[in-house]
Amino acid sequence: MKKILQLTMLLVLAGAAGCNDDKFLNKEPLSDLTTDEVFSSSPQVFSILANLYNRQVDIATVKSWMTMADFSESFVSDNGADQVAILRRTSWNYDSWNSWDYAYIRDINLFMERAEKATVLSEADKTRFLAEARFLRANYYFELVKRMGGVPLILKTLVYDYSGSAEYLQFPRAKEHEVYDFVISEAEAIKSLLPTDANQKGRATKAAALAMEARAALYAASIAKYGSSNTPQVTLPGNEVGIPASMAAGYYAKALTAAKEIISGSAGAYSLYNKKPNDLQENFASIFYDKGNNPESIWVEDFQLKTVKVHNFTIANQPRFGAEEEEGGRINPSLNLVQAFEKIDNTFAPIPVKDASGNPIYYDKQIDAFAGRDARLGGTVILPGSSFKLRPVDIWAGYQLPNGNILSGDDRGSQRPLPDGTTAQVVGFDGPIVGKEHTAQTGFYIRKYLDPAIGSGSRGTQSELPYIRYRYAEVLLNAAEAAFETGNVAEAAGYMNQVRARAGLVTPLKAADITFDRIVHERRVELAFEGHLLNDMKRWRLAHVVWDGERLTEAELLANIGKANKKSTQPYSLLPYKIYNPGQPNHNKWIYKVAISNLVTGSNRFRLGNYYSFINDDIRSRNPKIVRQPNQD
Repeated sequence: MKKILQLTMLLVLAGAAGCNDDKFLNKEPLSDLTTDEVFSSSPQVFSILANLYNRQVDIATVKSWMTMADFSESFVSDNGADQVAILRRTSWNYDSWNSWDYAYIRDINLFMERAEKATVLSEADKTRFLAEARFLRANYYFELVKRMGGVPLILKTLVYDYSGSAEYLQFPRAKEHEVYDFVISEAEAIKSLLPTDANQKGRATKAAALAMEARAALYAASIAKYGSSNTPQVTLPGNEVGIPASMAAGYYAKALTAAKEIISGSAGAYSLYNKKPNDLQENFASIFYDKGNNPESIWVEDFQLKTVKVHNFTIANQPRFGAEEEEGGRINPSLNLVQAFEKIDNTFAPIPVKDASGNPIYYDKQIDAFAGRDARLGGTVILPGSSFKLRPVDIWAGYQLPNGNILSGDDRGSQRPLPDGTTAQVVGFDGPIVGKEHTAQTGFYIRKYLDPAIGSGSRGTQSELPYIRYRYAEVLLNAAEAAFETGNVAEAAGYMNQVRARAGLVTPLKAADITFDRIVHERRVELAFEGHLLNDMKRWRLAHVVWDGERLTEAELLANIGKANKKSTQPYSLLPYKIYNPGQPNHNKWIYKVAISNLVTGSNRFRLGNYYSFINDDIRSRNPKIVRQPNQD
C-alpha cells in the first residue's frame, strides 16, 4: 500500500497545533504510516489536523512582534529594525501582507477526502474532523481575500494527468464577493456540526465559525459600501477586486445575525472577561494572559512549555530594567495611540501637558497625567509611573534645570553631576534615550500580551500565552457596527456600551452618540495590537487617508482626536522630565513634553495599490487566467 507522500508536510510536530488541550498538543509524528493506517485511528487523524491548525496565517501576532510595530501606533526600538520600520513609514511594498499558500489548501482538501473515505472512524469523529477542516479552509480563504481580493476557489485536490497540457488545472480568480460568500456559507454549513463548548479554545467550535462569519460579512459589507464611494478606482472589471455597493445591506444583515447568535448564548457561554472589577486596567490586561476558564476568548492559538511550543513576545517587549535577561523594550506605543483613549466622561482630549496659558503642568506622580481615562489604556500600554511584574518601571528622559536646559544621559540610568555638585541618576533605566535600542523611546512600553509569569522573560522558558484570534468583545463591536450600518442605532449603542462599561466608561452612550467616528474609535482602542487596524482601515477605505504620506505636525497630532479620518503618519513621543529646582515648590515634580524622535525620517504612505497585495509574477506566468491587481506599477 503506497505511503501517504502527499501528507508529508502535515506529519510534523503535532504538539505545535494551536490549542489548550493537552491531548491535542501531545501527538506523535506519523510519517512511517500508510494512508489506511493513519485514517484508521482518531488519535492519528487528530495529529494531522493539529498541524493543519498550526499552519493558519495571521497579521500582528505574538510569534512575530515586528508585525505589531507599524502604522504609527508604535515605534520600533531595536538595533536595525527601527530602520526597517522607518522605511515602512515611507511606504509599503505592493507585496506587503500577501499570501498564496495553495499547498496548504491542497493539504486540507486531501485531508478531507481521505477522512471522508475512512471506514474505521466513528461517525461522530469523522463529522467533527471534516467540519474542523472546512473551518480551517474557510478561515484561510478569508485571510486570502483580505489580502488578495478574489482568488481561485479550489475545493478539491487537483492531479496532473501527464497529458502535456496543464490548462485544466488553471482556475481564474473568483469575484471578491464570491470568496466572502464561500466563507459565510461554509460557516453556516458547519456551525451545527461543531461543539458549543466555550472551554474549547484551540479547536473550532460553533462560536468560532459564527465569529468568522460575522467578521467576514462585516468586511464584505464595508468594502461594498465604502469602496464604491471612497475608492472607486480600486476595482477590476470582473469584480475580482471590488464588491458592488448594492450588496452592502445584505452583508451587514448577515454579520449582525451571526454575531447575535453568539451573543444569545446558543453557541456557548461566552462573556466579557471581568474577574478583576476592582482593577480595570489589570482586568483588561488579564484577558490576554489568563488561560484559566477565560470566558472571552473564542478561538486561540495556544502555547505550552511542556510541548516546547512557546514564544518570545515577552522577552522582546517587556520593560528591560530588571528583566530576567535584561532583554525587552522593542515595541514602544506612540502618543498617537495613547491619547486616543478617551476620558471617562466620554470626551476626547490630549494628555494634559500645558495649562490654558501654555505653561507646563506639574505632576506629583508621573502616572497622574493619565488619570481619569479609559482603563484599557493601562491594560494596553505600560505608562510612566506604573509597574510590571510588581516592579516599578523607570521611565524618564532627564532633569529640567531652572534655566530650561535638559540634563540627561546617553545610557540607561546614567549618572551625572547636578548643579549643586552632587552626582545623581539623570535618566531612567528604562529610557527613553533616543537611538538607544530596547528603551521606551516614545515614553511607553506595550502591555498587551506581556506575560507576568516568572520566567516568561527568560530564553530558557519563554511564554505560554495564547494568541487570541476571535474574542467576545470583538463580536459585540461587530454587532454594534452592523447594527449601526443597518439603522439600528440604539441596538448598536447597547452592544458598544457593554464593552465600554468594562473599561470604566460608565456613562452610557446614547443612540444619538453613535456615529461612524465612534465605531472606528472603539475598535482602535479595544483591539489595539491584535491585527485589526490594517484590515479595518482597508475595508473602510480609510488607509490612504489616514496614512497619506505627509509629515504629521504636533498641531495635527493633538487635534481631532477620535475622528475616523485623523491622519497618523508618524509616531510621536511623550517624554517625562523631573524638575530640578531646589527650594522651589515644583522641585522633583514631573512635566511632560511632546516630541518626535529624530530617527523618524519618513511618513506612512499607503498607496491605492496597497489595498490588495501583489500577486507574484511567477504565479501569473504559470496561470495566465490570473488577472493583475489594480493600481500597481
